[in-house]
Order: sequence, then C-alpha cells, then structure tokens
Amino acid sequence: MTVYDPVFVLFAAAAFALGALPFGRWIGLVAGRVDVTRRGSGNIGATNVARELGLQWGALTLALDVMKGFIPVFLISLYCPESRAGEVLVGLCALTGDQFSMFVGFKGGKGVATALGVCLAAAPVQALMALSVFVFVAGLSGFVSLGSIIAACSLPLFFAVTGMPPLWIAGSVFMAGLICFRHKGNIRRLKKGTERRWRKSKDWGLRRKAQDKEKTKPA
Repeated sequence: MTVYDPVFVLFAAAAFALGALPFGRWIGLVAGRVDVTRRGSGNIGATNVARELGLQWGALTLALDVMKGFIPVFLISLYCPESRAGEVLVGLCALTGDQFSMFVGFKGGKGVATALGVCLAAAPVQALMALSVFVFVAGLSGFVSLGSIIAACSLPLFFAVTGMPPLWIAGSVFMAGLICFRHKGNIRRLKKGTERRWRKSKDWGLRRKAQDKEKTKPA
C-alpha cells in the first residue's frame, strides 16, 4: 500500500478524526459540568483535567488520549505491516488531530499522551524509554511540561541508537517539534520562573469543589 492508496487516505482521515476527539473537555462537561478550556491552563489534556476535576478523571483522560495514538498505528500496522511510511503518516495524523482539533477551534491538546500512544504501537521499548525520561525529569524538577519537552526530544535519539527505520526517526523529530511548538507558552513561563509545579497542586480537583461549596453558602 502506498500513501496514495484510497485505503491509506481513509486511515489517515480516520486517525486525524480520532485524534481530534476532545476527551478531556467532554469528561469535564459530563463528570463535573466544567469546561476545562475555560479553567486552569485552558488545555484539554490530562494535567489540566486532573487539576480541575481530580486525579481519577485526569487518569481517564490520559488513557483515552494514549489510545487515540495507539489504535490507528496499530491497525495500519496490521493491515500493511511493511508500510513504514503509512505508520508514520497515520501516527502524525493522529497527533495533529489531537493538537489541532476541529472540535475546539483547532486548538486541542499538547499531544504528549497521543504521541506516547503512537510510539507504544510502533516501538514500545523506545516509548517506555522516553516515558522513563519524563518520569525522571518531571519528578526531579516538579514540572510536567519540562518532563514532556525533554522526553519528546529524547525520542529521536532513542530511535536512532536502537536502529529504528529512518522514516520513524524523521517522524519522531517532527513529533518532537510539534510537541515543543505546543509547549511554547510553557517554555516562556519556565524561562520567567512562573510555570506551575505539579507538586504545588496537592489539591488536584479540590479548587472546583471549594468554589462550588462557596456558591451554595446562604447569603
């Protein structure tokens, strides 16, 4: 199958549409009647959902966002196991769908969880290596954003040293670039020293509960 095959075009379109599903926003609206695009950082990703609604809802968002990347790449690899170009492009479609979702004004998430899903389907060992980098950096620094950026940038290196096909190395570079681009606001705040640390968010999901309780107090 080539990238000009109608079946591939269907896969690519479906991957973008799946990636564009704003699970974080929907979970916020259903579970807590909160539009996370208007709360906290305004992002629809797992971190903001966890801060506004609680860790359990953030974990659900994370799992669903990972699956958005994993499913299309896994399916294209089953349909055409020899098409590296197909896997890479379908993975990038899922990632860009998440980052520029038509359901939220082409804004979307940061793409980290979806990129993890893409890599888990294509190269699980290298994906887990990058995930370990994220855990180490985020745990040491306290910044989820910094861990995400460094983990994304480490992925091409892991792909290269473990002998991944050149197309996947190039694709990982592009994914890292997209993730860094979507973190440009975080990078500015990191430079200014105003980025929020996750350790300071011990009240994950409690701010909304406190606000709701305040509203219900008699005048």
